Amino acid sequence: MSHFAGLLSLLGMRVAITGGTGTLGRGVVEELQARGHDVRVLSRHSETYPVDLTTGAGLSVALEGCDAVVDASNSTKVKVAREILVEGARRLAEAEKAAGVRHHVCVSIIGCEKVPTGYYKVKIDQERAVEQGGVPWTIVRATQFHDLAATVFSATAKFGILPALNVPLQTVAVADVSLAIADRVQGEPLADRYDVAGPEVLGLRDLARVWKRTTGSRAVPVSVPLPGRMGRALRAGALTDDQPDVRGKITFEDWLVSRR
Repeated sequence: MSHFAGLLSLLGMRVAITGGTGTLGRGVVEELQARGHDVRVLSRHSETYPVDLTTGAGLSVALEGCDAVVDASNSTKVKVAREILVEGARRLAEAEKAAGVRHHVCVSIIGCEKVPTGYYKVKIDQERAVEQGGVPWTIVRATQFHDLAATVFSATAKFGILPALNVPLQTVAVADVSLAIADRVQGEPLADRYDVAGPEVLGLRDLARVWKRTTGSRAVPVSVPLPGRMGRALRAGALTDDQPDVRGKITFEDWLVSRR
């Protein structure tokens, strides 16, 4: 960390968070505020900093005086995601350059370039837009959140089943990712990717067993085929990382127990 970046982290930075009301965004906001930084939560429905990434409306006002921006925005609908994440990244970059923002931190997904889905293609294009945006950048890639696995199991358990797939995952706690992002915000832009993964690799069927045991569910594990390129990539561990920059500390089981 340079002397200037170190001084900023000590004095407190002004950081804008897009997607600051989402699952990860809230964690990042809380962590940065706990470290004494001035955090602006940007969203379409904010009364203080209303921003629309699909048009760029509100960005110039929201980013005024900001040292860094964390883009934790998201959408599960591919067409909408492209407009928010890819075109939105370009709009953010233009507004950041005008505002003198020194560091753009983009949230992405470990292995997105290896799994052929529409959403992951959007994430690859978002990363490319960040690289070409002209603002010093860091891309923080994370594995799937514990929350996602639990949501899937809760949804299928309503029908009495749990997916038992031979797919290795390395789920991670939002709290661990939030810590890593806050560290990167305080550091120099890397112009590179920074990987954050969970503490253990477990097959989806093993995660289902942990969830069933911890929650007391009576749902029955059911094997589901995963054909094609996507199935091969997932079975090969595309969504895991055996040498991440940061390995989280909170296991899936510990996370589940803490939420009882």
